[in-house]
Amino acid sequence: MSVNSKTRLLHLLKYLYEQTDEDHQVTTNDKERHFSELGAVVDRKTVSADIAALQDFGFDIVSRRSTQNSYFLGGRLFELPELKLLIDAVEASKFITAKKSKELAEKLMALAGKYQAEELNRHLYIADRVKPLNEKIYYTVDGINTAINRKKQISFRYFEYNVERKRVYRNDGKRYRFTPYGLMWNEDHYYAVGYSEKHGKIITFRADRIVELEILESDAVPPPQDFSLPEFAREVFDMYDGQTQTVTLKCKNEMMKVILDRFGDSVVTKPLDFAHFQAEAEVSVSQTFFGWVFQFGGDIQILAPRQVLEQYREMLEKAHE
Repeated sequence: MSVNSKTRLLHLLKYLYEQTDEDHQVTTNDKERHFSELGAVVDRKTVSADIAALQDFGFDIVSRRSTQNSYFLGGRLFELPELKLLIDAVEASKFITAKKSKELAEKLMALAGKYQAEELNRHLYIADRVKPLNEKIYYTVDGINTAINRKKQISFRYFEYNVERKRVYRNDGKRYRFTPYGLMWNEDHYYAVGYSEKHGKIITFRADRIVELEILESDAVPPPQDFSLPEFAREVFDMYDGQTQTVTLKCKNEMMKVILDRFGDSVVTKPLDFAHFQAEAEVSVSQTFFGWVFQFGGDIQILAPRQVLEQYREMLEKAHE
């Protein structure tokens, strides 16, 4: 790769970007040696002038004065802790395939310098996680996003699994015609939310079960004026699919985190005794809510209203029949 007066600054910036950080600095001699390896000869004044030009342009190149000046690239787009969080999120995602996770992690590590990338790689632990095998999921989500931005309809085929763990296509294998309004993330799965022509209403489709997606030329079907994606998500995923009521719950003290995670910081709580507290929350009285209470094995109990408690008991009795 040739170095000339037009590309010299780019070579210098690339060198600093890849080879330096606060703990790994380079001297003027190092930079001269680097350009020499590229077949270019630069003197100290040229290197100093180039550093100054990059600094004037806005790059955070830190100079440390001593008997031999040293330099490193300071501020980057992402700090090391931020990159660690992003890589962990990519690796933990059940939506992204193992191959794509590895590719994305490597791209994120490339945003750090050489030595910080090595640190990220050394600290990366990938536990046995359930990962999808379908590499096309990644592009399905991209296609849905593109359709949303262009305000266009899409068509696709949709499948589930039978008892033999084989794909069974819904709608007799026919394509669905769908207007996507948004994407929702719930319990490690992406869901496309929008208007289904077949169903005649707004529903959700799991993105990882959508195949053969096509963006159509047809304009999107506008959502109702009162449609709210957050409200729809709340109704579908957060136990708001029945009649809404304020329910009083008796909870063991260690359940406080669970209550706050589910209902938010605004939920009303007060101590009951040394081992329990009371919480009042607005919920939808439904099988979803009762199933949520049941999973804690008595650590969360329904106190009121009485009719809700009776409904819960009836559900338990039916489950034991």
